[in-house]
Formats: sequence, C-alpha cells, structure tokens
Amino acid sequence: MDIPADLIDDPRARHYIVDNLTPGTTVHRRIEVLNTTDSTLHVDVYPAAATIAHGSFVGAAGTTRNDLSTWTSLKRKTLDVPAHDTARDTVTIAVPKDAAPGERYAVVWAQVTGGEGGGIAMVSRTGIRVYLSVGGHNPPAPNFTARTMTAERGSDGRAIVRAQVFNTGGRALDLSGTLRLSSVSGSLSAGPYQVQLGTSLAPRQSEPVRIPVTDQVADGPWKATLELKSGLLVKKFHAEIKFRHTQGISPAAAMDAEASGGVALKTLVPGILLLGTAVLIASVRIRRRHGSSTADV
Repeated sequence: MDIPADLIDDPRARHYIVDNLTPGTTVHRRIEVLNTTDSTLHVDVYPAAATIAHGSFVGAAGTTRNDLSTWTSLKRKTLDVPAHDTARDTVTIAVPKDAAPGERYAVVWAQVTGGEGGGIAMVSRTGIRVYLSVGGHNPPAPNFTARTMTAERGSDGRAIVRAQVFNTGGRALDLSGTLRLSSVSGSLSAGPYQVQLGTSLAPRQSEPVRIPVTDQVADGPWKATLELKSGLLVKKFHAEIKFRHTQGISPAAAMDAEASGGVALKTLVPGILLLGTAVLIASVRIRRRHGSSTADV
C-alpha cells in the first residue's frame, strides 16, 4: 500500500522510495528483507545520507546524517530474519513544518556485521534509495535534454557512443534507454544498443551517458536515434555521427530532440506493497534490485 497512484507505472517508484511532500507531512513505506542463507541473520536497519555526484547515486559512509535521514526512522531498528524467510519493516518519513523546498536524498540500509577478528569486522549492506522532494501541491517536474553526441572507437576496434545529458528539471533522474543506428546513404541499420545503466543526475547536473555498440559497425556516417527515459519521462534525440576508422574520438555532433511522455505524482493506491531489498552476505538474493557492500546504491 505504498506506491503513489500517479507513479503506479513508474519503475523508479517500484524500486525506490520516491515522493513529493508538503512540510508537516508524515508518510509510511513498507520494505521487506529477504534472507536466502541457511542460517538466521541479525540485521540492522537504519537511514543514512546520500548524494548524487559524477553521475552516481552514492550512499554516505556509516550512519552519516543529512536532513532527510534525520526525518526518516524505522519501526524496528533490528530484525532477526530466519533462514530462507523474510521480515518486514516500516519506514516513516516525517517532514518538519519549517522544511525548506527542494529535493533530498537518503538510503535505508539493511546491514549484517560478521567475521570479527583481530579488531576487524566485515560489514555487508544493501539499501533502498530515497528521493524526496519538499514542495507539496505543485511538485517540480522532471526534465532533461541531450545536446551533443560523440562517436569513438577503442583500441580493440569496438565502437562507443556518448551523449551529454543535462538535467533541466526539478527532480533527480535515473537514466536508461537505447540507441539505434541507420545508414545515412544506404539501407543498413544496427541496434538497438542498451544505454549503460547507473547514470543518475540531480537537478542542474550534467554527465555523459555511455552506449557500447556491441556489433562491429562501419565508420558511417550514421543517423543515430537515442531514446532516453527516467521513470515515465521519455525523450528521443537525433544526430549524425561518424566513427573514426582507427582508435580515437570524432568531433561532437549537435543533437535535436523529439519529446514524449510525462510524469505526475501522488495519492496512494491500496493493495500495492513496495518490496525493498534485503540482506546480504555472499549468498543472499536481492528481490528488487542488486545490492552492494560498497557505498553505491
């Protein structure tokens, strides 16, 4: 019962906690911890700060705090999860009445500590991202544009395309998409090629997205069509590119945009359970998304 109705088709809302709230609002989101090991795991569950930098959503070390993490609490701070079983917890976010407008980021971590010896402990954790915009009735809209595209060829002859993306909206983006190529002077076509996942952008940030071309393609010129999406927002961009015959990067080509899609927020839908991800160590399976024992989320 935890996904806003207008985000019911938004894949980001099914993987992460995403919301827009007015100051003074309190919301609850349920998560699930899954243990696929053969023994009971003692799990610490807690919120901590996060940032978006250099195209990545990064959880801070340990229990580092920020505004959003101090507004966030767990109903149970520890869970004993039986072998091959699950346990649920409830995340509560209470936005203060004097909270300033803007988007904030945090992580709800599930952590297992073990392997202690010689003063060293092995800590494994996985998390659910939290994207919270404070604004209320007129939430900022997500938006982005891509302005230039470069074609490059590596020392092994493999082709790579990069597109510089700018977050021009008021919400963070998690970008995915595909690239298609068609010959400018013939009938050849190639693709679709998947955008390399993991590029996140906060408002006003800009980073390149990377698309490996997994086929051996000619130098071109090619008409490139790049479809990018974040949540329900989808845009297409076009450029004419040409790969170098040998290793190197061709001059950047300008892109033109063809937009479609849109995003809206709010109102909870009964009957929808947000299944967060779970507890780790080496043999633990993550139901919703891939976890990590590093700071990246």
